[in-house]
Amino acid sequence: MIKTLDYKDVKLSGNIRVPGDKSISHRSVMFGALANGTTTVTGFLKGDDCLSTIDCFRKMGVTIEENGDTIVIHGKGFEGLREPEEILNVGNSGTTTRLLLGILAGLPFHTVIIGDESIAKRPMKRVTDPLRKMGAAIDGREDSQYTPLAVRGGTLSNIHYTLPYASAQLKSALIFAGLHTEGVTTIVEPEKTRDHTEQMIKQFGGTIERSGNEIYVKGSQSFVGQTIDVPGDISSAAFFLVAGAVVKKSKLLLHHVGLNPTRTGIIDVLLNMGADVVVEKESTQGEPLGKVTISEKELTATQIGGALIPRLIDEIPIIALLATQAQGTTVIKDAEELKVKETNRIDAVAGELAKLGANIEPTDDGLLIHGPTKLHGGQVDSRGDHRIGMMLAVAALLTDEVVTIEGVEAIGVSYPQFFSDLESVIL
Repeated sequence: MIKTLDYKDVKLSGNIRVPGDKSISHRSVMFGALANGTTTVTGFLKGDDCLSTIDCFRKMGVTIEENGDTIVIHGKGFEGLREPEEILNVGNSGTTTRLLLGILAGLPFHTVIIGDESIAKRPMKRVTDPLRKMGAAIDGREDSQYTPLAVRGGTLSNIHYTLPYASAQLKSALIFAGLHTEGVTTIVEPEKTRDHTEQMIKQFGGTIERSGNEIYVKGSQSFVGQTIDVPGDISSAAFFLVAGAVVKKSKLLLHHVGLNPTRTGIIDVLLNMGADVVVEKESTQGEPLGKVTISEKELTATQIGGALIPRLIDEIPIIALLATQAQGTTVIKDAEELKVKETNRIDAVAGELAKLGANIEPTDDGLLIHGPTKLHGGQVDSRGDHRIGMMLAVAALLTDEVVTIEGVEAIGVSYPQFFSDLESVIL
């Protein structure tokens, strides 16, 4: 699908509540299914990825009711899930794939996981290798590197495992697998990653401990159904935060936004670049959330790397656009993980922004962005990646000419109403 955008001489003003957090929405279904009793989730993200997670658990016998952005999950517990009669199709969702592998590895039946063309190219051996060390039987293309993947679950042993990458998906898969064991599984992170899985274990009545970069998962736990309020996804809010920061005479208020410290790197970057951003935290019993106000202001370049990267890995495409409007050269490094997202985001960001006149260079582990640059119109491609598509739509706000984006349907993965929200704040 192609969309043509003509946003010449616009400014942004208004309030937005972005859709529910994708990471938390996925996990609410998983923990709700594994818990005993009923779990009610409000603010659930009805994007394609999260709907794939619902579909997979329905195929394993879990009853899930949908009413707008509220879903009700009638949990089965670990023992209540049944062998699916059909292949589990994860669509475009890497989160569903990797976390589901950890759950399926310890269940006493056979399953097959398949996804779309993008998933078929995304590396899974980083998950299947440690799961095999725990005793899982997993087969797939190129020694279980790629889908389709066949899992014959069974008894798992606890493990002490150091993650080779700072990956919340890999960590979470091993946490789920560790819950199947009789002992304690130890997971060591090179850098702290988003901790929604750990938070949700506690919310559902379980226990998990952390000391420094080591996480300790006790096996044979049981969970109890809960009421979950999903905050707005800060990764989705990031597109409007950047738009408000760079479009002349703009001011936006984003409310009910998730402010988990493992996810707020985008706010740190905005502050480091001199943006006019104000955060107001609200009291909550679940994940931290609040209001964020952003106003346009001149920006300066910054350096982004190290421990900051896991806290904003999904926001790097829109941060790259932000940097094109800042004075100086912004350096993004230590971000090799971008190469194994929905597309190689290092190449995609550099290639597509260059088509609009950005002075940007890809590196082995990141990007160099020289600014400020006046962007111009052109024809660009999301490359099937929702975050590239939204980034290019925000870029169109900065041009005097028309921008034509190919593949905008990819945006439905995480933000189905993105364009309606964007148009609601354009003056």
